Amino acid sequence: MGVFSIAHQHKLLLVWTRRLNKPASVSGVGSQFASHHGSAALLCPEDSSINPAVKRQRRVLNTSSVQHKRVASDGWQKDERSVQSKTWKNEIPVMGRPYQRKGDDSRVSSELRRLSLDDFPEEKERMVGQRSTLDSKAENYEVVFGIAPCLLALTQGRRQARKLFVKDGEASHRASVIQVCEEAHGRGVQVQRVSKKDLDKMSWGRVHQGVCLQASPLGYLTEDRDSAPNRGDAPLWLVLERIQDPMNLGAILRSAYFLGVDRVLSSLRHSCPLSPVVSKASSGIMEVIGVYGYENLEDMLRLKAAQGWQVVGTVGAEAEETMIPVTQCSDFQMTKPTVLLMGGEGEGLSQQLLSLCQTLLTIPAGRELFPGIESLNVSVATGILLHSLLSSRRSTR
Repeated sequence: MGVFSIAHQHKLLLVWTRRLNKPASVSGVGSQFASHHGSAALLCPEDSSINPAVKRQRRVLNTSSVQHKRVASDGWQKDERSVQSKTWKNEIPVMGRPYQRKGDDSRVSSELRRLSLDDFPEEKERMVGQRSTLDSKAENYEVVFGIAPCLLALTQGRRQARKLFVKDGEASHRASVIQVCEEAHGRGVQVQRVSKKDLDKMSWGRVHQGVCLQASPLGYLTEDRDSAPNRGDAPLWLVLERIQDPMNLGAILRSAYFLGVDRVLSSLRHSCPLSPVVSKASSGIMEVIGVYGYENLEDMLRLKAAQGWQVVGTVGAEAEETMIPVTQCSDFQMTKPTVLLMGGEGEGLSQQLLSLCQTLLTIPAGRELFPGIESLNVSVATGILLHSLLSSRRSTR
């Protein structure tokens, strides 16, 4: 009787197990799961004291967990990937999703984007795979904006132009925009119409006048790439040290070109690059005039002084007394090749360059000045000094 009871219970248990696992089975995998759970139930006699309803819940949960872990067919693999994908999206914080903020589609800074991708290497690999075909060429280009910079960048040929973006609408029918488009078309540059919002993003919110040009960047020239033309009269070179504001650099280049400076040179360290902002501030003159970059201005100035050039520096009207003679710019006569030195915003010329000057020029004020405003903006001062020196050169011909 006891044997019959045990055998009967065993049979009922197997039937009950198959019934519980029948809804969870898929194709030919269900029998494997049913036998697995039946064996597990027989190997766990301590579960006999547990409520049958609890057993039923545990068996269903165990079946579900094994179904997600075991990859038996393509259907299971797709299901597992979809679950992982949903989980991954929920785990990424808003800041960690590159190019997107919550409630805002504006881009985050490059440093913040890099840090967020470092925190999620899987996301980084996915983004690199998606962008490899899109940005592989664009990474070597920058965006020039504005009518004059784009037109001169095309006509001068110092850049490799890739694509011209034009604002869609009535603005594209202006004569100046049509001229830029015709120039691009004649040189085989693709022209694409985009929205104002897209142009604003390309130009970092600056004034683009309805056109942006994707082109290769411009850099500083070196001494052996281009030589200054020989002039009959005394040449004037303009040397810039540590000019950091691109708006100032652009304005200086525009004045230097307009007034007739023969060459512009700049220190490479602690100076702003020749960026599209500089080109726009110069009204495109940066696309025309070459700027020579030097790691060491002192060696170049010593060489010019040895060749008979006059090295002229600049100081404020209330500068401290020095051993170097100080002359008002209106009293200076340029009679031989001259190098004019202009220092950066705030600090002016360094002591190393001041020690190489033979004369220091100053701009006299037209009135008594309040404390703290005794000096001019560097781009304004440069324009005044260049005009004064070049006028004196013409008067001595």
